Amino acid sequence: MTMSKRLCATLGLFLLPATFAVAQTTADSRTIQVEINYAGSGTVNATHKIYIALWNSSDMSGGPPAVVKSLESKKGTVTFSNVQTVPAYVSAAYDPTGAWDAQTPPPSGSSLGMYAKNPPNPQPIDVAPGKTVKVSITFDDSARVP
Repeated sequence: MTMSKRLCATLGLFLLPATFAVAQTTADSRTIQVEINYAGSGTVNATHKIYIALWNSSDMSGGPPAVVKSLESKKGTVTFSNVQTVPAYVSAAYDPTGAWDAQTPPPSGSSLGMYAKNPPNPQPIDVAPGKTVKVSITFDDSARVP
C-alpha cells in the first residue's frame, strides 16, 4: 500500500465516526420556535427589546434561564436550537426602560408573558429528538413587574 493510500485509509477511519457523530447530533437536535405578538402600548425597537427566555423548569424564578433571545419588533419569531432539556418552558418580557440587558430579573414596569394554556401556570413544551415545535405567546401590558 502506498503512503497516500495508507494516509487516506487512516483519515477515513478517523473521519467516519466524526461524520456519524455530526449526523446523530443533527438527528437528536430539538428546536423550539416561539412566535411573539406583543399587543402592549410600549415601543419596541433596538433599545426597547422583547426578551424571550427558555427555561428548564416551570419555576421560572428558581435560577437563570437556559437561553435568552431578543426581538426588536412587536411581532416576530425566535428559534431555540439544540434544546437540551425537555419539557422546556418559555416566557417573554418587554423592556420599557431601554437599559435592561436580560442578565438580571426584569425591571419594574416590564410587561410579561409566557406560553401557557392556563395562566399563570406555564405550559410545558415537549420536543422529540430531531423535531421542531412551534408555539406562540401573545401578551400585553396587563401583567407587569411591580
